[in-house]
Amino acid sequence: MMDAMFPAAASEHAGEIDNMIDAVHYLMLVLFIVWGAFFLYTLMRFRAARNPKADYVGVKSKASTVGEVLVAIAEGVLLLGFSIPMWAERVDEIPSEADSTVVRVVAQQFAWNVWYPGADGVFGEADPYLTDEATNPIGLDRDGAGADDIWTVNQLHLPVDKAAIIHLTSKDVIHSFNLPNMRIKQDAIPGLSIPVWFVPTKTTVQIREETGNPDYVYEIACAQLCGNSHYSMRGFLTVHTEEEFQAWLDEEASYLGDSGTDDFFN
Repeated sequence: MMDAMFPAAASEHAGEIDNMIDAVHYLMLVLFIVWGAFFLYTLMRFRAARNPKADYVGVKSKASTVGEVLVAIAEGVLLLGFSIPMWAERVDEIPSEADSTVVRVVAQQFAWNVWYPGADGVFGEADPYLTDEATNPIGLDRDGAGADDIWTVNQLHLPVDKAAIIHLTSKDVIHSFNLPNMRIKQDAIPGLSIPVWFVPTKTTVQIREETGNPDYVYEIACAQLCGNSHYSMRGFLTVHTEEEFQAWLDEEASYLGDSGTDDFFN
């Protein structure tokens, strides 16, 4: 029902999220109809013309109490039977990093800094004293493991059908990392590294073919008001085949000079 109103789903768990949202809205619809009908009934049943004298005892039937209990039970089933287990699966059952694409995303006003480990698969160190907003916004230390690391601004690239683990943090204020098509949303909080994961199931090329829109893009939005230019904090996710993703990594690595500096900025 509701999925027709959402951006096209493109992750392994998106169907579960959409089904949960459907169940919640079906319950809301039933409650709206039942309580709306009950409200209209009480307006007619206890109107002044029919009850000219005030009744200080009130309704003696327990029907409303039974209804309230049934609603509470239904909500409890949704919460305990579906919502919490689904959330626990997303939070606690993180796949092995050895079998996943691991990325760090550092949010700041008003951009998403995306950081990949180099060919060695090891992230370098970050030093705030090395931060330069023009050439090194994440403060990456190019000595040691950071020599071959890759970073981009507002551009996240991932391979299809492979788990992606994204470690989120922020340089300044609280942001909210939102990938609508992937049904992913998580706050990025200064001082914390928070992992989120998902499996993209459709490449950017595939989603464009399915939607019939050659310009369709997976958007990265900030879902938390983070300052006066919050509206401009927009990034893009490109999902490739494994071969295309590796080719992109190789191209980005080619911009690194022998000393590990970014030739693109020199």
